[in-house]
Amino acid sequence: MSKKKSTQKKKMNIYLFIFLCIITLGIFYLFHKSDKQKTPLREWGDAILFAVIAATFIRTFFIEAFTIPTSSMEKSLLIGDFLFVSKISYGARVPMTPISFPFAHHTMPFTESVKSYSELIKIPYFRLPGFGTIKNNDVVVFNYPMEDFRPVDKQENYIKRCVGIPGDKLEVKQGILYINDKMADMPERMQWKYHVQTDGSDFNPKTLREMQVTEGAQTSNMGDYELTLTKENAEKIKSFGNVVHIEPMFDKPGVYAEYIFPFDPQRKWNVDNYGALTIPKAGVTVALDRGNLPIYKRLIEVYEKNKLEIKEAGIYINDALATSYTFKMNYYFMMGDNRHNSADSRFWGFVPEDHIVGKAVFVWLSLDNNSTSIFNKVRWSRVFVSIGNNGVSGSFLLPVLLIGGGIYFFMRYRRKKKESQDK
Repeated sequence: MSKKKSTQKKKMNIYLFIFLCIITLGIFYLFHKSDKQKTPLREWGDAILFAVIAATFIRTFFIEAFTIPTSSMEKSLLIGDFLFVSKISYGARVPMTPISFPFAHHTMPFTESVKSYSELIKIPYFRLPGFGTIKNNDVVVFNYPMEDFRPVDKQENYIKRCVGIPGDKLEVKQGILYINDKMADMPERMQWKYHVQTDGSDFNPKTLREMQVTEGAQTSNMGDYELTLTKENAEKIKSFGNVVHIEPMFDKPGVYAEYIFPFDPQRKWNVDNYGALTIPKAGVTVALDRGNLPIYKRLIEVYEKNKLEIKEAGIYINDALATSYTFKMNYYFMMGDNRHNSADSRFWGFVPEDHIVGKAVFVWLSLDNNSTSIFNKVRWSRVFVSIGNNGVSGSFLLPVLLIGGGIYFFMRYRRKKKESQDK
């Protein structure tokens, strides 16, 4: 089958899926309106069914709620942040496994291993038009690409910052990120691990809590600490009278870390000294040899579904000798803002475009699970705040309350007016 016909077939499948969704809603609406004699139980059932269908449609094609479960994006995003992710920013990805239990991701509620989906019907990857493309420093939700045992859209959801887009040259030198040979913009609340040495006296735990220093501990009785800090907090601690020395704990250049992608001893990379490498871009052809194969092998074999073999005569792709390869998809490089406590692309490589879920746009609620006071449980400064390149900013809680209150009083006024007219 030609590439053009294959693309047309994908589009037909997608539009057929959307058409069937609309028809389902239409039939339900007509059925709902035509039956006048309904029991209360029937009315409740219809209302719940309609709500489930409508909510599923909205979370699939428009916006979906997520939570932050780990500290990999601190202090830009915090554990306990509840956020909304826009599907339309980059274009909604049509469900690849459409038969699934509503509101469940990959396992059934209250279970650990029962699948919530069926692979009886599979739809090839297709994305509807969006309002833009992924930009450097966007905060992106995506499917963790190393879960080969699940369909792509049912792999675990991760959230990181996209630091490299297709075609970018990326390099990390002594913890500093460079894109296309220029120092990249660093988020204001980005963190590193620091070695802090005091004169032997301890830090006041209350002071550290007020500074929101939540990771780290004392490592010796001689006043040594390992603390995860933002640049701002590092400067504050440096000014403390009992602090003798403070410096970021960067791995040395040339020290090979076997757990770092592409897991190649010839590339002596680690979390703080990485690359350089160029992020693959759709349509771009690269020379292929045994030297760079560790970088591209998984992309060719797993993500783009080719048969790859290494023989004495060379590299074979789909049984043909290959000295070059042209990428079918765009790829992205993701990193957490908590640079020394984030499992990201440095550890498992590129994220393919078909794994992209959406763009994190705003936090609607934030809960501090470590707070002992019920009044301080909600982080009010992080309620209804937008997500930008430097974390969260621009709270719009007040406009939301004003609009909500306006709607409430308007509906109340209409109801009273109608009651007075009926009398």
